[in-house]
Amino acid sequence: MARENFAVFVDNLKARAAIEDVVGQYVALKRNGNRYVGLCPFHSEKTGSFTVFADTQSYYCFGCGAGGDVITFIRSIENLDYMDALHFLADRYGMTVPEREGEGEYRHRRAVILEINKEAARHFREVLLSPEGAGCLAYYRKRALTDATIRHFGLGYAKDSWDDLVGHLRKKGYTIDQIETAGLGIRGKKGGLYDRFRDRAIFPIIDTTGNVIAFGGRRLDDTKPDAKYINSPDTPVFKKSRALFGLNFAKNAPGERLLLCEGNIDVISLHQAGFPFAVAACGTAITSEHARLMARYAKEVYLSLDSDEAGQRAARKAMALLEEAGLRVKVLSYSGAKDPDEYLQKFGPERFEKVLEASGSPIRFELNRALRQHDLSIPEEKAEFLKAACAILAGVNSPVEQEIYLSRVAKETEIPIDMLRAEVKTMSERRVAEARKKALRAERERTDGIRDRLNPERSANLRAARAEEALIALLLKHPDYLKKLDPPVTEADFVTTFNRRIFALLWEEIEAGLSPSLSSLAARLTTEETARLTQYTVQAVTAEDELRLARDCAEVLHEQAKQASLAALSPDEIQNYLDRKRNAKEGVNSDGRESEKADRR
Repeated sequence: MARENFAVFVDNLKARAAIEDVVGQYVALKRNGNRYVGLCPFHSEKTGSFTVFADTQSYYCFGCGAGGDVITFIRSIENLDYMDALHFLADRYGMTVPEREGEGEYRHRRAVILEINKEAARHFREVLLSPEGAGCLAYYRKRALTDATIRHFGLGYAKDSWDDLVGHLRKKGYTIDQIETAGLGIRGKKGGLYDRFRDRAIFPIIDTTGNVIAFGGRRLDDTKPDAKYINSPDTPVFKKSRALFGLNFAKNAPGERLLLCEGNIDVISLHQAGFPFAVAACGTAITSEHARLMARYAKEVYLSLDSDEAGQRAARKAMALLEEAGLRVKVLSYSGAKDPDEYLQKFGPERFEKVLEASGSPIRFELNRALRQHDLSIPEEKAEFLKAACAILAGVNSPVEQEIYLSRVAKETEIPIDMLRAEVKTMSERRVAEARKKALRAERERTDGIRDRLNPERSANLRAARAEEALIALLLKHPDYLKKLDPPVTEADFVTTFNRRIFALLWEEIEAGLSPSLSSLAARLTTEETARLTQYTVQAVTAEDELRLARDCAEVLHEQAKQASLAALSPDEIQNYLDRKRNAKEGVNSDGRESEKADRR
């Protein structure tokens, strides 16, 4: 489809999907003139810095820098790419996304991968039920999984063979490149393809629409040196940071709650035992994308991760991410088993239900952890525990919750509660002051371009970078200004690589007769790049004569370009340039004669 027509579709979609309405479905917004303000869904904050601009149909968080248009918002909040975000919004507003040039090929490639995954899942299942799958079937039954559960989750077995699956898929007509792209085959040194999963119990990973997007594999022979668990690599249909095993079933469980655990077998055992809201990450630590995904289906998350030190660190990180996503978090605590699967086999579902009921808040988790690490009968250890406990309680926002835990610590340590309360207050005030300093430092660094991963050249070229940013914001607002700049501005005049690329996209659209916008450029940018472009528009300098301002910005860039050219000259060439410039100013030609300008005087 022509770019012009596609741009018209995007504009029509945005006209229907008013950003304040769409964002309002995820964020509690308060109106302030033609702006709406709320707590940012992309980072933890107590004071709302997330702002929606109704007049420009954009949003920007002055705390974390997230920003863009309604499509960017859906991309970020729903963990989608640009085209999938368009389809998501179009479906919601009863529109059909037209096929864009190259889009058909992209969607065909995704469709083929999903077909390959479906065929692979079918093959793994058939192998499990064949004589060669007897050992794997015995493993599943050893884990107390019923035939109904095995069938429900589509569990299978990958043969102990070099290329069984690759050969099967090749017979079905799929190419080596397609099988490799699906993550099911690995390219050998001689160019051939061999199976990624060999002699492993297979767990299909299914998305919330019912598509098989990847696989997890558990080693059956624990004497082998290879990894106990492996997962499919990231592919065009699967991203580890955005997928949760079991969510396809758990999303339909009643109660708006999820149970996040460590492994696939835990999830399967919990579902079989009557806890169909269990999920697990797919071979990676919990990410902010996982947390936001869970927030779509639940208000509360139970956390059950391993009790070793690595598991405890993972639990603390997960708690922070889940709370940032607006989820209530409860942490499971049990003894006598290392994970939910083992606990269920030893004690049964009724006891596990009591574990759920007894689960506590992250504060209780942290206090119990600190208590286990210190012997209160030793004065020095007791003092260390009190210091750790007060630091934990200093981060509690609710005065009531803080008071409850203060009473518990006072009773546990036989220390007057007033002393603890005073210490917690001091720590809280210190924490607030440090947070304020950190925010100011971050804002200063952002303003000056320090530690700027997106545009690392900014801090060394601050004057030029600011002129670039202001000019980009002006051209987005007034595309016709580009042809009114004399001398004209080109890509070569831009100092920083990032801004040069943004200008090139702007120039391309203007030259094509289009009207560039945040949305049209966002289709070719990452969400982080779109946020930076939004920052340019939100923080743009205002002026009565904006064309004059654009010309001033262009003049800065021309001057910077000239200085860069001089830096490349030899000392003699620089001296000749300065002599010519001085003579021109004095009205003298290079040969010493007065210039025509001087004659006219």
